[in-house]
Order: sequence, then C-alpha cells, then structure tokens
Amino acid sequence: MSTWMVVEDEPDIYEVLLAMFEMWGIDGVAFVDGEEAVNWIDDVDAGRFKGELPELALLDIRLPGSVNGVNVAERLRQSPILKNVAIVFATAYRLNPEEEKVVMTQGQADKLMYKPLPRFNELQKILEEVIAARRAKIVAPKPK
Repeated sequence: MSTWMVVEDEPDIYEVLLAMFEMWGIDGVAFVDGEEAVNWIDDVDAGRFKGELPELALLDIRLPGSVNGVNVAERLRQSPILKNVAIVFATAYRLNPEEEKVVMTQGQADKLMYKPLPRFNELQKILEEVIAARRAKIVAPKPK
C-alpha cells in the first residue's frame, strides 16, 4: 500500500484528503504544522520511524509557526531517505508568476496547485501523474 504525506493546518481539508486517500487505498500521514513535519523527517532520518515512507508530500505553503510548507519541502530534499518524494504545494493565496517561480525553485517542488483543490478523481489523477514524473526523473540517466 502506498503512503502519502499531508501538511495542512486546516483540519477540514486534511481530514477530507485523508478520507480520499483511504478510498484510493493509500495510507495518509498528516501534520498540522511545519515544525511537526520537520520533527518527523528528523525521526525518519535518525531511524526512529519504522512505518512505510511516503512517496508524495502534499504541502500547504502557508502554515502557522516559523516553518512553512516551502521549508518542509527543503527539509525533505535534504533528507537522505526522503529526498526523492514527489512534492506538491497547495495554497489558497494567489502568487504572481515570479513568486511561483521562487517558491517552486526554493522548495524543489514538482507541482503547485491552488485551492480549492480539484475534485476527487481529477485530484487523484494529478497526484499520481506527479509521482510517476518524479519516479521517471529518478530513474532517467543524467545527460552528459
């Protein structure tokens, strides 16, 4: 069974996402703020987490506290264990094209989505495509 990670401070949103994941046959691991997510990543890197690791991280860009979704993405990319997870940013706040570029580059994310998120089947298709594209990047030989 696959596992997907959600970092979202709105309980209604992460509960719906986790319910959808369950219907799709996917385990979900959810965090309500960036600090909690980064602490979990530290636990994974230190070998203190023994469960199945996520292949996708759906991260709200704006989170309460001092660690936002972009910071969580940066920490994921620094992790020797989780560095290849597919990362999708979500936000309700409209970013201009320059802000989008900065956020995507800084977090090394695979996709940016605006809330409200797409409906059930469309969201599943988009997230699975992001995972497939990330896997292809990892497997593809680097050009010389």
